[in-house]
This record gives sequence, C-alpha cells and structure tokens, in this order.
Amino acid sequence: MKEKDDSAAPRAPRAKATRGDHAAAPISKDQLFRIFRDNPGKVFSYRQLSRRLGVTTKEQRDDIFSHLKALRKTGLLTLLQNDDYRLTDASALQQATEPASGRNTRKKQEDMKPRGGGRPVESEFGQDPVVHRRREAGFDFPGDEPSGARRRREHGGGAAEVITGTVALATDKYAFIISEESEQDVRVFTDRLMYAMHGDTVRVRLRGSRDGRPVGDVVEVLKRVRPEVVGRLQVQGGIGFVKPDNRKLYFDVFVPFENLQEARNGEKVLVRIIDFPEDPSRSPVGEVLRSFGPAGQNEAEINAIMAEFGLPFEFPSEVEAESETISEAIHVQEIARRRDFRDITTFTIDPADAKDFDDALSIRKLENGHWEIGVHIADVTHYVRPNTELEREAKHRATSVYLVDRVIPMLPERLSNGLCSLRPHEDKLTFSAVFELDEEGKLYDSWFGKTIIHSDRRFAYEEAQERIEGLEADYTQEIQLMNSIAKKLCAARFKQGAISFETQEVKFRLDENGKPLGVYVKERKDAHKMIEEFMLLANRKVAEFVFKLKNRKPRLTMVYRVHDAPDPDRLQNFALFAQKFGHTLDLTNPKKLSAELNDLSVEVVGKPEQNVIQTLAIRTMAKATYTTDPRGHFGLAFDHYSHFTSPIRRYPDMMAHRLLEHYLEGGKNMEVEPIEEECKHSSEREKIAANAERASIKFKQVEFMSEVIGEQFTGVVSGLTEWGMYIEIEENKCEGMVRLSDIPGDYFELDKDNYRIVGQRSKRIIQFGDELQVVVKAANLLDRTIDFELVDNRPDSVKQREQEERRNSKPRGYRPEKSGGRPGGKGGNRRR
Repeated sequence: MKEKDDSAAPRAPRAKATRGDHAAAPISKDQLFRIFRDNPGKVFSYRQLSRRLGVTTKEQRDDIFSHLKALRKTGLLTLLQNDDYRLTDASALQQATEPASGRNTRKKQEDMKPRGGGRPVESEFGQDPVVHRRREAGFDFPGDEPSGARRRREHGGGAAEVITGTVALATDKYAFIISEESEQDVRVFTDRLMYAMHGDTVRVRLRGSRDGRPVGDVVEVLKRVRPEVVGRLQVQGGIGFVKPDNRKLYFDVFVPFENLQEARNGEKVLVRIIDFPEDPSRSPVGEVLRSFGPAGQNEAEINAIMAEFGLPFEFPSEVEAESETISEAIHVQEIARRRDFRDITTFTIDPADAKDFDDALSIRKLENGHWEIGVHIADVTHYVRPNTELEREAKHRATSVYLVDRVIPMLPERLSNGLCSLRPHEDKLTFSAVFELDEEGKLYDSWFGKTIIHSDRRFAYEEAQERIEGLEADYTQEIQLMNSIAKKLCAARFKQGAISFETQEVKFRLDENGKPLGVYVKERKDAHKMIEEFMLLANRKVAEFVFKLKNRKPRLTMVYRVHDAPDPDRLQNFALFAQKFGHTLDLTNPKKLSAELNDLSVEVVGKPEQNVIQTLAIRTMAKATYTTDPRGHFGLAFDHYSHFTSPIRRYPDMMAHRLLEHYLEGGKNMEVEPIEEECKHSSEREKIAANAERASIKFKQVEFMSEVIGEQFTGVVSGLTEWGMYIEIEENKCEGMVRLSDIPGDYFELDKDNYRIVGQRSKRIIQFGDELQVVVKAANLLDRTIDFELVDNRPDSVKQREQEERRNSKPRGYRPEKSGGRPGGKGGNRRR
C-alpha cells in the first residue's frame, strides 16, 4: 500500500460564500471554464477552483468534477498531473474566445517583451516558473496574515520562537523540520522553505499550529547538503528549465543559455544550483554539470538515478591504484597465525551470476558424533587497512548498491571479485565463526577467529536446491544434512518470537542492451533459507560474544544491527486495516505480538490482500539500523545481533571485524562516539541505496509495461488517494494508477477512514485488496509512471446511453482546438 498522501489529510477550510451569494447554487460549466479562459496558461487544481467559486456543498463539488471531466474529454482542458488542469493550447483558444480589442491589447504587450534571450511567459513549462511559481492547496498565502505581522516576520521582528533542525521532505507541498528543540516535527509549506532541500539544516521561526501540528517558516538555511538536482532539461528560446526526477522537489531549476554546457532539449542532466533566490516566486538558477543523454534511454535513466541519489560512477584513480599494489601472495607467517581449514570440506553457494563470494560453509563430523559447521567470511580488513584511500572510500560508500542492470560496489573489483572473493580451488584468508551442533540444531560450542580456507566447489543456488530435492551428486549428503540443521534453527527462531513477514523481490530478464524481456518474482527456496540461517547464526553469536566479554557497564563497544518494536499507534492502525479484511489482531499482550503477526501472515497466504497486508505489516515495523546500543532485533527475536557476514559489500561488517579482532587480541574498550557516527552514516547510505534500487526497478517496470499497451491484466488495489487508486498486477508486481475520474459509469470519492472509494450514485465500493481487471493505458518512461483503466464490464446499452449523455453535454459557444495532449506524450501522470 502506498503511504498516505497529504491529499488524504483533513482539507483546509473552503472559501466562505460572500454576503448575498447563494451558497447552494449550482456551478455551471461556463462559470468553471471562464476561470481558465481568463487565465490562459495558468494551472488550477480542483481545490483552487473550489475556493474561487465559493463551493460549500457536496452538490457543487460534484458539479466541478462533472464539468472538469466533460471539458477534458472535449479537448478544452488538459489534465497535467494529479488533479491539476490547464487550458488546452492557451493562445489559440484565447484568440478564439476573446474580443478583437483584447487581442490587440495583448499583441501590444507581447511587442514590448524582450527579444532573443528574453524569458517566455508561455511555454511547454506552463506558466513561467521564474515569475509565477504555482502554489498548491495547503499553502498559506501572504494575504492570510496582517501586513504588519508579515513585515515583522520578514524582517526578523517579534518574539516568535526560532529553532534549528533538519529538513525532511514529505511531499511537493510541504516538508517537516526535525529538531531536538521541538517535541513535534514542524510543518513548513514549500513556499516558506527558502528552497531548502531534504537533509539541509535550517533555522525555523514557529508561527502557531495547523491541524494540531506546529507550523513555521524557514528564516535561514545553515547548511545545504547537496545543492544538485537531476531531471529532464527543457530548452526553449535559448534558455532551459530542469524538471526534477524527485517528485518531492517543489521547484524547477532555471538554466541560462551560458550554463547549458551544450546539453540539449529532452536530455537527462545533473545541474548544480548556483543561486538560491530570496524571492519565493522565482526559480533557483543552475548550471549543467553532466548530461546523460536523451531521457527515456536505458543508460541515461540509470545514470540519472545514480546521480539523483549521489552514487559514484567510478572509483577515484588513487583508490584503484592503491588496490593494484596489494600483493596476492599469502605469506607463511600469516598462515601460521591462523586456524587452517584447507583440508576440510568447504563450498560456497551464491546466485548464478555472482562474482563476489564473501561467505563459505565448511562441514566435518567430530569424534563425539556432533558436526562442526564453519561460517567463513572474506577477511576484507586484512587487505583494507585503516588510514588508506581504500578505507576512506569504503567508509564513504558504506554499501554496495544493486541496481537492476549493474552493481555499484563498495570496493574496487580487484578486491571484491579477486583478492577477497572466496573463489573455488584457491587459498583464501577468512574470518570465521565455527559452531559445534548436533543434528537437531542444538549448539554446544562456538569459536571465532582468523582462518585460511580452500573452497572445493562453487554452487549456484539452483544447483544446491537440486541436491536438497534429491539429486545424487557431489556433496549431496553434506548439503542435505546442513539444510536439515538449518530448518531446526529456523523453527527455534520462530518459537522464540521471530516474525515471518517477507517482501517479494522483483527480478528482470534483460537483453544485452538492458531492455527488460520479462518480470518475475524471485522465489526463495530451501537453498536460500539454509544459507540465511547459518549467516543469522554467525551474526547473532558474534554479537552475543562481544556483549558478554564484559559483564558490566559500560559494555565493550560493538556495531549492532537493531530493530525496535513497532510503534503502538502504527500497530493499532494496522490492526484496524487488517480488520477490514476480516483478520483480527489481538494487541493486548505484547509478548504474543509476534505470534499474532505470524498467524496473520499464514491467514493471508493465497488471498487477494496477501501482498497488501504483508507490505503494510513490514512498513508498520520500525526500520532496522546500525548503532552501538545493543537494543536487540525485534523481527528476528534476537537479544543481540550484528552484521558480520558481508564485509565485501557492507562497511558495518568491516567495523564489526575490526572490533572483534581487537577484543580477541585483548584490546581495551574502543571509544563509542566515532563508531556511533560511522553507524549513523552507514544507516543513511543504506537508505539511499534502497531508494536507488527501488527507482531502478520502477523504471524497468515502466519500460516493460510500455511494450504491452492495450493488454489486459489482473491486479489488486494496493493504494488509494483522492484522485486515483493504485493497482498492482499480480503476475509481475508492476504498479500503476486508475484515475477516479476515469472509472466508467459513476463518480467515486475516497473514504479514507475505511480504506475504500465509494460511487456517488451506485454506492459501489472498491477497497484495498480487491481484485480488478485493468488495461494498460500508458507507460511514461520520463516520469516512471504507469496508467491503467478499468475493464468496463457494463452492458452495451448502458455504455451507449453514457456516450449519448457525453455528446449532449458539450459546451456551447466554444470551438475546441486539436490538442496533442501534454508535452512528453499521451497519458501518464506528470507527477504523483
């Protein structure tokens, strides 16, 4: 389910009818159209129209929806994004409808505009964003407060409280300021942000509250984290504007001719903002740093995603050079200080296309009948030493990023795919967690230390799975035994309260040019789960070992992976949501919470609402992060948990390796603050990586769906807003929108309290999880959006009657011009 949009929040008070008006009088189509005709080129949302027309009743709202739909279908209005409309081909319609005197006056005004490099008032950008940045519903207009109060605010007068905080953009209409000086996050509407962006540090003057939440204005931007924007360049009349790819960004960037750097119209570019204006009605000024090529092409879009999230394109030359100087030779002295596992059966199990193997498993039977299973992890910190360029770069990147068609590694290829990769038939240095277990999964002993291994075999997951399922081949007995023990470990976890909700991973089949040939959901089989269980065991036992080395506070400093219990309010909301589908959650006993969630996970399997329920359940959970505070892991039901098993691709694992080695050698406690700062940085980089991965998946889904326009699919309702419902196709998890205004036969409104939409006349109800048939209407690569339309199963007689009603509802006196739709192609949504 999509996170709740601001449009689902309580609406701002509507404009009151003035004295003498008839508040309940019907809204005519002519009244509505006159607003657009008198303001050619200007964009209006439904709420803005309602305020201008003094709407006070539900009937009047229905009139507006009906007229907007009719005017759009006749070509007089163009739907831009969400519920934003603009006059179609404004100049032609204005000439067709205004008197001759008006046309002459307008011509004189146009003759007075600067020629050549002047900024156009009307363009494909809509109204000129340099002069008239559009205000959305929810903004406070300057006229909302007395002029004296405004002057005091603008000039720093008055006794209003000022706090410092960090910007967290929620939508393109407002942001929240997170500050330790305020118990609640402060809402700041985007016209009061002084062009601050996500992550920037700002000073905010508080000015009351709205909807029970404090509201303020940014008075100073103290620190801009990254004044760079990625988007599509639109050039007209020698100047350019960049439309950001990030839908939360609330402004376009003006690029003068001299700053275009030969970038062309329609290309994806990275721009650096060089001037943030004080006047909120003007756009920031930028310069093009890099062009990625024509928007919509694979390389341009993927590179744009990398730039949007600040991902590196290559390693600095000094880092590559340093990696090349590292010797491959393993000295005898180094082997002597390690435990030797080279004669013990050892193998790796990884995806078929993997090149970096950072974990291996070994197995042998002990004299007492128990089994020794070793979890061997690449000894990355042996090669990446402190105070080196390799170390600094790894710390900065903090994680490898897995986009759909490429990997952005944390370490150079010489290490990730060479020196540190546990390739078969090669001696490799490792850091190991070795366990003594019986066949029932009971743990008797653990050992941690530096080792050397020699992998006998490299398995793909599919090959390991074949042996689990009965294929008699090399190492079948070992793999089957380890799988049996892993199942016992898994059962013990769930008995302790682990939660079983899992997200479904979308994978693509790509051709040599990166074009998606197919989309499928990755299936997790026993081979995947077996590896996962032994990695979980190693991570848990490393964390417990360090925690117990010192039995009083302050404990030894360690990097922990923590996952807090869910917020009670969010959990209550989720329980109410699940109840709409007939599922009951008993939240009275916190100790049984995990059991309740696991029971729900089993109940929804195979039902239309399965993915919606499971996705929302995961979002209800707190986010896992890195910290030195050993708070435990709620989802895994572990008191202590770390990340130890993937140092090739995660910097926190390198930190854990260094700390564990230091304590094994008798070292004293490490200082907390520097390590905690590195934990925070790693958590932030992990979040950025996840967002970039999702953006690349969304782009490929849209690209795939662009090849099946007009085809019919089965989907489920996965999200609702005031203007549309999101539908997720069951077979490939591609998600798109059906506009409420496009649902045939009725006008639908959002009933947000009950997670559904309701037809005004028919009272038809569509709610989360409902299975619907949809046709792919449009797929917009530039905006990464997919539009669906519902399959109309009504009788032909009903459809014919509705078509007749549409023909009879055409406005008189207006001559619609031909329209090619909005710039950039038909269908789709400009921004959601």
